[in-house]
Amino acid sequence: MARKNLKKQKNSSIKQEQGRRVATNAQKFKAGLTDSFMILMPIMYIVFYFVMDGRDGFAQHQLNGWFYIFLPMIVIRILFFYFNSQTMGYRAYDIELVDGLTLEKASLFSIIFREFSSILSILTVFGFLMMFFRKDKKALHDILSNTAVVQK
Repeated sequence: MARKNLKKQKNSSIKQEQGRRVATNAQKFKAGLTDSFMILMPIMYIVFYFVMDGRDGFAQHQLNGWFYIFLPMIVIRILFFYFNSQTMGYRAYDIELVDGLTLEKASLFSIIFREFSSILSILTVFGFLMMFFRKDKKALHDILSNTAVVQK
């Protein structure tokens, strides 16, 4: 009985998301690319040339360098998602991050968990490829955090 209810709940959440129009993989890819240029590149420039004192300094301390790059990027994305449900890339392609069940604004905990679990998606590559094989187009970090990317 509980298994049937869980299946109904999953199907209804997929229908709700489709009723709101799930963002396409192309939209999510373009938004991510836009974000990488608007958020990641300035942070990388600052870390490379002001914090690590050039490429040679970064090469000597790569682990620290990547930490200095990814931590501010994650914090900035969390702030954008929490206050606007969109990053600059998401806004450019008219998509937003919402709670997977209610389709309302995602909670701060869900957003934080999503951003840190996206590292798992990046490291495994499989986490991102999942969205190409699922009807609801969710990547691993969306499944784990129970969030959805939908058209605004």
